[in-house]
Amino acid sequence: MFYPLVSTAVLFCLSIYCGPLQAADTNTPKRHLTQGAVASPDQYGALVAEQILRKGGNAVDAAIATAFTLAVTYPEAGNIGGGGFMLVWFDSKAYFLDYRETAPAAAHRDMFLDADRQVIKNLSLIGHQASGVPGTVMGLWLAHKKFGSLPWQELLAPAIHYAETGFIVAQNQYQYRADLLQQLDGKTNFARYFGAMKAGENFKQPELAATLKRIAAKGPDDFYKGKTAELLVAEMQRGNGLVTMQDLAAYRAGWREALVTPWQDKQLISAPPPSSGGIALAQLLGLKQRRSSDFNGVAHNSSQYVHLIAELEKRVYADRAEYLGDPAFVNVPVQSLLDSKYLDQRAKEINPLAISATKAIQPGLEGYHTTHFSILDKQGNAVSNTYTLNLDFGSGVVVQGAGFLLNNEMDDFSAKPGVPNVFGVVGNEANSIAPGKRMLSSMTPSLLVKDNQVELVVGTPGGSTIITSIFQVITNLFDFKMPLQQAVAAARFHHQLLPKDQISMEPYSPLSAEVQQQLINKGYNLHTQGWNLGDVQAIQVTATTVEAAADPRSRGVAKVIAY
Repeated sequence: MFYPLVSTAVLFCLSIYCGPLQAADTNTPKRHLTQGAVASPDQYGALVAEQILRKGGNAVDAAIATAFTLAVTYPEAGNIGGGGFMLVWFDSKAYFLDYRETAPAAAHRDMFLDADRQVIKNLSLIGHQASGVPGTVMGLWLAHKKFGSLPWQELLAPAIHYAETGFIVAQNQYQYRADLLQQLDGKTNFARYFGAMKAGENFKQPELAATLKRIAAKGPDDFYKGKTAELLVAEMQRGNGLVTMQDLAAYRAGWREALVTPWQDKQLISAPPPSSGGIALAQLLGLKQRRSSDFNGVAHNSSQYVHLIAELEKRVYADRAEYLGDPAFVNVPVQSLLDSKYLDQRAKEINPLAISATKAIQPGLEGYHTTHFSILDKQGNAVSNTYTLNLDFGSGVVVQGAGFLLNNEMDDFSAKPGVPNVFGVVGNEANSIAPGKRMLSSMTPSLLVKDNQVELVVGTPGGSTIITSIFQVITNLFDFKMPLQQAVAAARFHHQLLPKDQISMEPYSPLSAEVQQQLINKGYNLHTQGWNLGDVQAIQVTATTVEAAADPRSRGVAKVIAY
C-alpha cells in the first residue's frame, strides 16, 4: 500500500516517421543522477509519482500511475475519457506517443453547421456530439508495454484507492462551478456526478473506482471492447452522440518520431503533427534567434519586448492555421516550415518598430482545459506528458455507470474554415472534420537535450496559449538566465494573429501599467482574460543539480526525490 494524503494493443507507427529518434551521439556517457523529480498539477499526482519512483519504478511507470491518479483527483482535466501526447526520453533516445482522440466514423465536415452553413453555438463544446473517441487508456497501455517495469495493476492501484476512499477537493478546483452548472443544466448529467463537489471536503467516485478496477484487470480490452465500452456507447445513445462500439474497437494509439530541431547548443525535442506545438515552438525559437539583435538591451516584458514577440507569433499562427492537421489526412509540410531558408525569409518580414498589418500576414509557404506533468528518474529517463478533455470537465457528459467524463475535443477541428474555435484560433481545410481523423492540437510536451542528456522537461495546459507559454519559459531560462521557479512564475502574455492586434494578459500577473499604456499607444488592443496563461510543470537538470518547479498560478506540487 502507498498513496494517502487523505482519508492488448499492437505497437505500430502512425506516420512515415517511424521508430525512436536518437537525438545525439550515443557515445556520450550517460548521466547517472542521484535524484529524480516530479512536477505535477496537484499534490496527489506528485505523491504517487514519488512513491512509484521510490519503489523502483522508472519515469514511465510513474507517469502512468500519475495519469490515472489525476483522472480521479483532477477531473477537470485528468482523464480516461480524453487523450493526449507523451514524450519519453529513455536510455538516451526520444520516443513520442500519440494517443490523441479521433473523430467517430459518423462524423462529417459540416456536422456543426446549420442549414445556412453557420456554426451552431456550443454544439462542438457541450453534450455527446462534442466528444471524439478517447485515447488515454490505450496510450497509457502502450507506454507500459514498451517501457513499464512495474505491474500494470500496481500502477492503477493509487487511482483506485482515491476513487474509492476519496480525495480532498482543492479550494480552486471548482472555481467556475456556478457558471458551469448553469451552462450544463438540462443538457448533460454533470450535476448528478459533480454538483455536490465542495472545496475542503472528501469526494468519492465509486463508479469510476469500478471502471478503474476493470481496466486494471483487463487492460484496454475493457475500455474499447468490454463492459466500459458498452456503458460508454449506451451513454452516447442517450444523447445522440456518435461514438459506437465499432469506433472504440477501431481506435489506435501509436508511436511517432519526435520532432527534433537544433536550438543554441541544444536540441529541442517536441511534439510532431497532429500537434501544432512542436513546429510552432521551433519556429518561435528559430525566429527569435534570427532577430537576436533586435532584442539586445530590451528589458524582459517591456513594451518593446512584447511587440517583438507578438511580431514572431503573428507569423507562426498564420502558418498553423493554413498548413497543420492530421498527417494521415493532409500533407503537413514539416520540413518546409522548419527549413532554415524559410525561417530566414519569415524573420526578414518582422517589423521591429510598428505593428505589421494583420491582413498582410499570410501563410508563408508557396502553393482551455488540459493538464501536464513532468517526471525524471535517477537513471536520467524523462516523461513530458500533456493530456486533456479540452475545456474544464470536457463536454460535461459523464458515462453513466462508469463515472468518467468525456472530452469535447471535436471543437479542436475547424467547424468551418476561417471560423475561430473556443480558443479564438482559426483553421482551414487541413483541419476539417473527417471520420477517423485526429483533430489538430496545441499540446506541446517538450524536452531540451544537450550532449545526449536531458536539461529541461516542460509542458503546460492552455489551449492555443500552450505554445507561447513554453516559449516564454524557455526564453526566461536561457536568454534571461532566470532561475527555474522565477522563469515559470514570471508574467506571461499571448498573441495569435487573431483577434487583430490583441495582446492577451492574465489575472495572475498583468503587464505593468506603463507597459500597457505604451502598447496601447503603439496600436495594440489589450485583453485580460478570465484565466491564467498556463500551468507550467518543469524540471531542469544541470551538471550538479536537479530542480523542479510547479506553476504558482495553480495548485501544482514539485518535488526533487533522493532515492
